[in-house]
Amino acid sequence: METTLAEPSKWEQFHLAFDLFRDPLLCALIAGGVLGFLSVYVVLRRMVFVSAAVAQSAGLGVALAFYAAIHLGTHVEPVLGATTLALLATLLLMTEPAKLRLTRESLLGLAYALAGGAAVLVGDRIAQEAHDIQGILFGTAVLVTPEQLYTVAIAGGAVMFIQLWWYRGITFASFDRTGALVQGLPVRLLDGVLMVSIGVMVGVCARALGALPVFAFSTLSAIAALMLELRLPWTFFVATLFGAIAGVGGYLFAFFYDFPVGGSQTVFAAAMVAVATVLRMLVHAVQKAR
Repeated sequence: METTLAEPSKWEQFHLAFDLFRDPLLCALIAGGVLGFLSVYVVLRRMVFVSAAVAQSAGLGVALAFYAAIHLGTHVEPVLGATTLALLATLLLMTEPAKLRLTRESLLGLAYALAGGAAVLVGDRIAQEAHDIQGILFGTAVLVTPEQLYTVAIAGGAVMFIQLWWYRGITFASFDRTGALVQGLPVRLLDGVLMVSIGVMVGVCARALGALPVFAFSTLSAIAALMLELRLPWTFFVATLFGAIAGVGGYLFAFFYDFPVGGSQTVFAAAMVAVATVLRMLVHAVQKAR
């Protein structure tokens, strides 16, 4: 009688191939955490669509890097293309829109639509890399190369070091601009540091994880944390934690249930908002019961 070996379970497959999944998990952890921290500024300063426009621009940067390699014979690192376009979009969005006779919303809409549409058009001319373009736009961090992990880790470490070092100044300039000016703080410099930090992290993370989960980490993490009505330092901590959980949890959910990684990480980030909402309702119910 022939005996057949039972197919290993999903958990056994994950355990056996953990070396393969370690880098994507670490990348998702770092990206989710750092973008979660920055998301508090993004949401409280009403810059949600800034994050979306910068993420789309990063996707365009990767597409242009592929195009240059295929049609122009010029090798450009995709992460460099993503970061460059993300920073250019950040600098554009830092300009005063009134000088261009545009509203802030119009400028954001233009940047978002132009970057997204251009990425699709460029992707149409690099058919052999079309799957990569889709991954950049919607997220497909099934595998992350060691180089991508190192880039995200170095960028994330540098951004967090600067953000924590200048935390008081950046938060003061962000949430009480008039008071910061009266106190003599270099508000424009602090704004620039914050915007460049967002641009760099969105650029390097969009190349590794995709624009969709990057946008989710940089917005939904703070929305979930703000639901809990904590003091500002704790809001930053919880948003960082929620972002990291969404990155890692979304990846594991995608693996065990065979879903796309980018979509799973995005939905997981949204689930953090739902969890925070329920916790807030429970806390309010307990307070009323007293």
